[in-house]
Parts: sequence; structure tokens; C-alpha cells
Amino acid sequence: MKKANPDIQAPRHFAARVLRELKLAYPDVFCALVHANPFQLLAATILSAQCTDKKVNEVTPSLFQRFPDAKALALAEPEEVERLIHATGFFRAKARNLIGMAQALVKDHAGEVPQDLQALTELPGVGRKTANVVLGTAFGIASGVVVDTHVKRLSFRLGLTQSVNPEQIERDLVALLPKKEWVDFSHRLIAHGRTTCISRKPSCKNCALAELCPRLGITS
Repeated sequence: MKKANPDIQAPRHFAARVLRELKLAYPDVFCALVHANPFQLLAATILSAQCTDKKVNEVTPSLFQRFPDAKALALAEPEEVERLIHATGFFRAKARNLIGMAQALVKDHAGEVPQDLQALTELPGVGRKTANVVLGTAFGIASGVVVDTHVKRLSFRLGLTQSVNPEQIERDLVALLPKKEWVDFSHRLIAHGRTTCISRKPSCKNCALAELCPRLGITS
């Protein structure tokens, strides 16, 4: 295994270098979930659990055509929603969460997606990661760092955290990064994980972070 980079001993300095290289490599980043408004993003993010963004994007056009807003989805029959989202996996639980989320929006928020972390996480099917996605992407509110599978893997691999627990990883990243970078940092790390630092076979020779990365957990 490659020895750790000496910069790991100065994590803030190291994190700043990682951030700088990621911004150069991925200057323009965006959420991969196709959506037209906060409600659609919230529903798509719920569907993305244990599912690829590509598959979610294949399913959501039909879902949103049939149920364009929270009021419509709140009245949906579970069987119809299950049929529309079947390809995303765990479709029964996701259908319950989608309908429950919509009903809660109608009941407690006049059908609108709240711009508040606690209010979002009180909705069915919405955890901290989903809430961070919606607040950061739909409203430009940096409530935290989104820790998906790519961010989890790469944060450890780069030595930005020693944890594999998403909540602790988020705390570590929040402590290392300027708040204004929280939202786009996740997008950039996700892009890097999809294109270069792949889980089983990272393309280290083509990696913009090759000179920095200690490659923790990777055997030669």
C-alpha cells in the first residue's frame, strides 16, 4: 500500500489542495438528477436510494407527468406509484415514502418544500443526505456536505476522514472545507468517483489528484 502523503498531517491545508485540484478538473458541476423544481428534486432524491441516478432519470418523467406536484401525489394510489417507480428497486417502501412525503407537504407546508433542514428530515423517506441535496441544489443553502457512496469512498481514500460512517464523514468534511464550497464539493467528488476514481478499478494514471492521493485502502 502506498505511504500516506505528508500533507495528511495538515488536513486543512491538504483539503484546500484537494479542493483546488477538483475545481480545476470539474469547473462546472451540477446535480445529476433531472428536475424542474424543488418538489421534483425531493422526489427524485428519495428514489435514488440504492439506485443509480440514470435509472431514476428514466423513471421520473412518467411519475411527474402523472403527479406534477405534492397535492396530486398526496392523493395517489400506492399501486400506481409502485408501478411507475418499479425499476428503481424497493418500490413499495419508496412509494409509501413518496406519498407520505407529499401528504406531509400538503398538511404542514401548504404543498411546498420547506427550506429548513429539520422540517425536511421530518418528512417520510427524507434523511440528512436527501435534505442536504434539496437545500443545496434547489435553494442554494449550504446545510452540510452530501455524503453519498462516492463521497464516502473517496473521502476515506483521500485521507479526508478516517471514518466510514456517513454522519462522521460529513462532520469531518464540514470542519475541513469553507461553507461556500460544501455544495459543489460533493458534486465534484461525485463526478470524480464516477469518471476516474472508480470503486473497483480506479484510473490513477489519469487522476487529477494522483500527486496528492495517499490511496488509502487501495492495494498495488
